[in-house]
Amino acid sequence: MKKPVLKESDLKIHNRVAVITFERDDVRNALTGTALVEDILQTLAWVNGADDVSVLILTGAGSAFSSGGNVREMSEKKGIFGGSVHQIQDQYRRGIQQIPLAMEAAEVPLIAAINGPAIGAGFDLACMCDLRLASSTAVMGETFVNLGIIPGDGGAWFLQRLIGYQRAAELTLTGRIISAQEALGLGILLEVTEPDQLLDRALVLAAQIASKPPRAVRLTKRLLKHAQRGNISDFLDLCACFQGMAHHTGDHVEAINAFMEKRSGVYSGT
Repeated sequence: MKKPVLKESDLKIHNRVAVITFERDDVRNALTGTALVEDILQTLAWVNGADDVSVLILTGAGSAFSSGGNVREMSEKKGIFGGSVHQIQDQYRRGIQQIPLAMEAAEVPLIAAINGPAIGAGFDLACMCDLRLASSTAVMGETFVNLGIIPGDGGAWFLQRLIGYQRAAELTLTGRIISAQEALGLGILLEVTEPDQLLDRALVLAAQIASKPPRAVRLTKRLLKHAQRGNISDFLDLCACFQGMAHHTGDHVEAINAFMEKRSGVYSGT
């Protein structure tokens, strides 16, 4: 599948790992008032159809991962924040709320490499990923209440599934900013690295995943998501179906042979 041409992001792929880098440092990679929402949606659609991609890393260029909503636009009632009650809800549904739907539908593992502040919708974007690594200098927060609004992009749904209702409620209702170290302790982050090591560490983690049989990676990712919302009986039925599919792949045969021969597998995605 042809790689999309993005407006305000850079997209690279190497050895089955794709990296999308947000390039609107002038507004700290805000998701509103920029083309970043469109870029993210295009990238996720492409990844689902790109058989040569096994992992997608999301990161920001410059000082921030993402500052979320553009507060200046908010104050001026522009863009997504302008219009009647009905217009605003339509703009949310057709705009930024498409991101959580697309992130949930992603067929490959998503890794957030949080290079700087991840605030509001930017924090929620990171929470929508499967794995999160952060620079030691990064800060993050569910800050909507500080501006008299609510997490309109689904953040209240994602955060409590990461850290439980009580801790998510405290962060969401106080709107306080937390350090990378506190986020690590809460279980929001998998790892914290030095700033100059963040992307390299994310690439190493992505490479570990991308070295596995591609179809098994995608099926496993889909199972993990289904496990969050299905009952055990339906989930086990799906596991049985996916397992039947996996047993009939060429890569399963190669993985077994590699294990028996004590060597690394060479996978074709078939």
